[in-house]
Amino acid sequence: MFKYTSFFIFFVCLFGYSQTGGTNTLSFLNTSANARQTALGGKILTLLGNVDQPKWNPATINLDLDRNISVNYTSYLADISIGSVSYAQRFSRYSQTFHSNITYVNYGTLIAADTEGNETGTFNASDIAISLGYSYQIPTTNIHVGGNLKFIHGAIANFSTNAFALDFGAIYYHSSKPYIFSLVLRNIGTQLTSFNGEIEKLPFEIAIGGSYLLENVPIRGYVTIDNLQKWNISTSNPSNNSIDLDGNVTKEDISFIDNAFRHVIIGAELFPKRAINLRVGYNFRRSRELQLQNVRTFGGVSFGFGLRMNKVKLNYAYSQFHSASNVSTFGISIDLNKGRLLRNSTKH
Repeated sequence: MFKYTSFFIFFVCLFGYSQTGGTNTLSFLNTSANARQTALGGKILTLLGNVDQPKWNPATINLDLDRNISVNYTSYLADISIGSVSYAQRFSRYSQTFHSNITYVNYGTLIAADTEGNETGTFNASDIAISLGYSYQIPTTNIHVGGNLKFIHGAIANFSTNAFALDFGAIYYHSSKPYIFSLVLRNIGTQLTSFNGEIEKLPFEIAIGGSYLLENVPIRGYVTIDNLQKWNISTSNPSNNSIDLDGNVTKEDISFIDNAFRHVIIGAELFPKRAINLRVGYNFRRSRELQLQNVRTFGGVSFGFGLRMNKVKLNYAYSQFHSASNVSTFGISIDLNKGRLLRNSTKH
């Protein structure tokens, strides 16, 4: 029986930094495919008026998103490509807005080999997730809650898996307040069928986030604390290991503070309400796990910009993973409403 060793090499390159110990399957579910999100660090939970955001936090679904559509494309590592499409629709004046998203990952053509390493041909691998979301404002409060229902399919050569998952989110915001807070539980579910008959865990995650709009400076700051379901998410970086004269290897000693910061993602957006805005983000965990000794790689840094032209928004993000690799993400969103509608919520 052939071993598809090439796939696992690509898998480690793509998702190794984002999951703990490789204990989950379908880890692409926690990889950002949205340009604005990516530019701000990759896991921001409090973006409003953005039709791509409900994929990460369904509580952000509101009337502002009605008839908005967005398409994103990422040229990822090792010739891997990621694409996503989001759309929101309000079906009647008596209903809230429904949100849908499709995220697709194409791992390209990979080399198959037998147990002795002899090449036997090629194969393809891909993942896709389809979600439907809805939110609800708790009466007499500024708290919104929402959920996503997701179907996931993964394929590696002739093997495949299907899975079912739910996301739940809650967000607090008010148009007159400069701050927003949010709590999200993502990927609560299970495989329906597996690659090899053994059911594996989905990349379940609990995260909290907040943002604050400065009063006298046009900057909104963002912070996310992720993976609250597991405290120790640190993985030793081989580049930081030490070797003595006898060849004994001492692994990197990761401190309490170091591990704590690996849960943190920060971002900032300059001119968030203007037609042109600039964004920057920093992922502490990605920076530490892809660090090289005595080399400044700028791993974990991301930045980008947004440009709004009437009803069209263009977004771009650049993410630095390593001194030898970087990622570009492109996005375009369109408001399909022909005229301005009077809506009940305010964009931030």
